[in-house]
Amino acid sequence: MSRDRMRAVAILVAVAMVAAGGLALLQSQTAERIRINESQRVLAKLRDVLPAPNRYNNAPQLDVLPVNADALGDETLPVYRARLDGVPVATVLTAVAPNGYVDEIRLIVGVDTDGGITGVRVLEHRETPGLGDGIQTDRSDWILAFDGRRIDDLPSTGWALRRDGGDFDHLTGATITSRAVVKAVSRAVQYYAENEAALFRPVDVPANPLESQPR
Repeated sequence: MSRDRMRAVAILVAVAMVAAGGLALLQSQTAERIRINESQRVLAKLRDVLPAPNRYNNAPQLDVLPVNADALGDETLPVYRARLDGVPVATVLTAVAPNGYVDEIRLIVGVDTDGGITGVRVLEHRETPGLGDGIQTDRSDWILAFDGRRIDDLPSTGWALRRDGGDFDHLTGATITSRAVVKAVSRAVQYYAENEAALFRPVDVPANPLESQPR
């Protein structure tokens, strides 16, 4: 191989190495930005159902326990923990109502260490617009009726719609949707009451909480 050809090959190799290094750096920076943005998105949702920010000082979106429990759903779901100087303050359980009118309904349910509900919000649903979508806070305040409730405030039969003999109103025209949410919330709060200590057990915090692995 001539000297000129060797020089050209060397230059091409150097350019390729620089390009590969630049691409790897860009991918690393992009992945980190995506991770940060996702963490901030999760935190924004959690704040809707957590106690006031001055009651905890950890990062609940990073303090995650993966839980696989029939009471919450048929898959491994994240439970987020809020602490003040390391002392447990509240949890946010992810719960799935499998029996919505159209499809399953994904919820987050905040519960403080006294067992009181700090908030319930819908993460995902496919319920009928104008009827079942009233479970969203931007459509109605129906879901706020859970705030402050405790599992032991009512007999087990009370955690149902009034038309079923319980203590909760239903959304007009969306009885099945309402019933599914009430049942999912009651199961989540009962699960918390029965597993509070275990829900605050130590766990390695993953780089990305949304990629938590099953126990």
